[in-house]
Amino acid sequence: MRKAWLVGGAVLGAGLSFVMLLVVGVYVVAGNLANGVGGATKALAKGSVPAAYQNLVQKWGNLCTAINPALLAAQLYQESGFNPKAQSAAAAQGIAQFIPGTWATHGIDGDGDGDRDVWDPNDAIPSAAKYDCTLASYVKDVPGDATRNMLASYNAGAYAVIKYGGVPPYKETQNYVKTITTLEESFAAPVTRVDPSKQAAGAIYYAQKKLGTPYLWGGDGTAQDSGRFDCSGLTKAAYESVGISLPRVANDQWNAGQHPARDELLPGDLVFFSDDLTNSRAIRHVGIYVGGGYMIDAPRTGAVIRFDPIDTPDYFGATRVTEDGAKALPTTV
Repeated sequence: MRKAWLVGGAVLGAGLSFVMLLVVGVYVVAGNLANGVGGATKALAKGSVPAAYQNLVQKWGNLCTAINPALLAAQLYQESGFNPKAQSAAAAQGIAQFIPGTWATHGIDGDGDGDRDVWDPNDAIPSAAKYDCTLASYVKDVPGDATRNMLASYNAGAYAVIKYGGVPPYKETQNYVKTITTLEESFAAPVTRVDPSKQAAGAIYYAQKKLGTPYLWGGDGTAQDSGRFDCSGLTKAAYESVGISLPRVANDQWNAGQHPARDELLPGDLVFFSDDLTNSRAIRHVGIYVGGGYMIDAPRTGAVIRFDPIDTPDYFGATRVTEDGAKALPTTV
């Protein structure tokens, strides 16, 4: 349970003025840094991949130049949400969602134990990387970006990529390529400053209007909920107010953008908390950063939406939400 930080009326009033200044300030920052630097490295963001699979993803994500660990992580997240027991209606199986025919041809014994088990991440994750690299080899002579051509081959087949000389003009394939490359950014540790979110100020403005509202587990702020929220319901509604649709659950909201370091936080960033600092899937709480080491959050039953400090032992990290990042998230993981 997070430690309560009680706010008196005078402090609350000062806090509202502080937030209003931030609302203006974040627009200034966004304007000054628009079209600024961004980017990612091949290193995985802290805790972005469950600890049980992190070494596998890091190792096999460097199997060939067309892939990297963050891209491989994005594929696994998109396919199964890192669930090794996942099975789809189309008979896709395991953490990498291989269909039986593809597994029979491309599955490998990744851990060298003498079998190829689609349900074993020690085999399935290496097989996913090997399959990506095999597809990349099929289209290596096609003009354009090798990674995008590989992803297009994964979705539409190598023949279509060769035929069209790059990503084919199929909406489904183009969306798939964009989705995975966007998700890749949320699994990579940034090497330079992350661009500010232009919608951040509006999200803060929405959240600060809800200060003092009683908490409700599962609350979305609807009339049925009497306008009450839980933590992820508040962050979802705040960003929905500026046209960005986030998933309902906090650990899925984590993947809605890149992850600024603690000393690079800006107002509007989502800040996350967990009892397991090695696994983003274990995140259990989220708030909206407002600056000065504080967030607006809906903390727990019996409390109200309020300001809370973020520098606690369970602080996991932050996400700078983007519209593309939110759109890339799978509807179910």
